[in-house]
Amino acid sequence: QVQLVEFGGGLVEAGGSLRLSCAASGRTSSVYIMGWFRQAPGKEREFVGGLELRGGSEYFADSMKGRFTISGDNAKKTVSLQMSSLKPDDTAVYHCAATQYCCRDHHISSNYEYWGQGTQVTVSS
Repeated sequence: QVQLVEFGGGLVEAGGSLRLSCAASGRTSSVYIMGWFRQAPGKEREFVGGLELRGGSEYFADSMKGRFTISGDNAKKTVSLQMSSLKPDDTAVYHCAATQYCCRDHHISSNYEYWGQGTQVTVSS
């Protein structure tokens, strides 16, 4: 099993920045991709971005490109999400996710086996 813990959520004003981090523990040798999803009240869980830890390939939802960046450390099994130019619409619970599979559609939440509890991000207007 793999456990994921997120860090870094909080309250920020519109236009501000915030950095989220996620650390994996347990049987992490099989983790291939770590990523982020978010879920706002009354909305479905939405893909934010993902990172292949070994190869470095990045995946982003179109609406996040240019504002969010992702980085990670394969040895430490960590991933970080740097969010800039935040908008009130970015308010959500952000969840870290991980998968051991390389070749699925990583925009789909059901293709991730492991999930963190989530961290709240609130952007005030």
